Parts: sequence; C-alpha cells; structure tokens
Amino acid sequence: MKRRDFMRVGLAGAGLSALSVMPQIATAQTAPAQLLGAGGLFYTKDNAGRWSGKVATHLPSAQIEKSATGTIVNVITAHEMNGFEHYIVKHVLLDHNYQFLDEHFFNPTTDKTASSSFNIKNYAGVLHIVSMCNKHDLWLATVDV
Repeated sequence: MKRRDFMRVGLAGAGLSALSVMPQIATAQTAPAQLLGAGGLFYTKDNAGRWSGKVATHLPSAQIEKSATGTIVNVITAHEMNGFEHYIVKHVLLDHNYQFLDEHFFNPTTDKTASSSFNIKNYAGVLHIVSMCNKHDLWLATVDV
C-alpha cells in the first residue's frame, strides 16, 4: 500500500470512530452524571459493574473536618498496598461539575495505607472523590461539604 493511500485509510477510520462517539459526547454535555458508572468513566457503590465484589476495598470514604484554616477532607480507601503489583495509585477531588480540585499520589513501596488529606479551604457543596486502583479502575464516591 502506498503511503498516501495508507494515510487516507487511516484518516477515514479516525473520522468514522469520531462519528460513532458523537451521541455520547452530546449526552455528556447535557448530563455528565449519566456517563458515570460501569461502562462509563467511574465505578460506584451502586454501579460496580464487572468489579461488583470489589466495592468494599476500592470505594473511597471521607471524613470532613471544619477548621480555622478551611475544610479538611480525609480520604481513605481500604485497599492493600502490595508494592507495584496491586495498589491505589491516587486519590482525586472533583467539584460538583467534575472539575479537578486536588490529587494525592501514593508510593506503594512506602505508603502502607491509601489515606490522604486535603484542605479545600472554603469550598462548599457536592464533592466527588475518586480512588484509582492500578488493576480495578476508577471508583467514585460523593459527599456533601
């Protein structure tokens, strides 16, 4: 196959792929929560999909503390930290619009637990917490601050 023909076929394939996801993109703009859960971006307590037996050890939990310096969010995922073989990679905080607020990466060779602490200052409202496992994907829990 000539180089130009190869390029045309590749671009045509990319175009068709883009068209196949357009309905999902349109839905995401109007209702982002519909894309969450199994088959979407995150797994949740109510929608664990293929990882239904993993909820207890992968779903993050949070304790909220108000302090003089702001609101402290303590996050823990009850998951083993088994070196680089199986561990929680990071915790991520997202605001009510699923926009990034903060994250904490774990070092599985030194961190014995998947726990992190964040100061979200004066943020109030819905807070989404993501726990990322290197084998079992992204898990989302939601709390009110």
